[in-house]
Amino acid sequence: MAMTLVSTVTVGSGGAASIEFTGIAGTGKDLVLLFSTRSDTSGDNLRLRLNGDTGTNYTRINLRGSGAAASSVTGTQDFAFIGQQPETTHTANTFGNGLVYLSNYTSTTNKSFSGDVVSEQNATTAWQILTAGSYSTSLAITSLTLFPVSGNFVQHSTASLYIIS
Repeated sequence: MAMTLVSTVTVGSGGAASIEFTGIAGTGKDLVLLFSTRSDTSGDNLRLRLNGDTGTNYTRINLRGSGAAASSVTGTQDFAFIGQQPETTHTANTFGNGLVYLSNYTSTTNKSFSGDVVSEQNATTAWQILTAGSYSTSLAITSLTLFPVSGNFVQHSTASLYIIS
């Protein structure tokens, strides 16, 4: 098994509404997305969109805990909810991190994905969210977009995409 870096994106001055990877080659078996992000607004969830698909083709279950509470959520949406990131109300200059694993991204059947995301801060409301999901399409994944529900990623947020072969 080999892990090959496709690209790393670092958000510059002024922030960015999303982090995108396009033209993903169909040369591997799986994709791994690693990221470290922070939001410029409060209450910010992280979402993932594959191939620019805005249809309700994403099904997921999330297990989450904050240090003060635990819960689970299921749903079908027009994006993949993968977690939360530090926001303006969290400890200054802290970034959350996460990993999303996309299996069989070139397959002609549904693709499964999993995620492990933590929203770091020095308080009990820092979330850890585990996600398991499915993307219902017969198309290979050729692009992905990581984006917050509102606001922007702040400067120095980063994401790296790898192909596993």
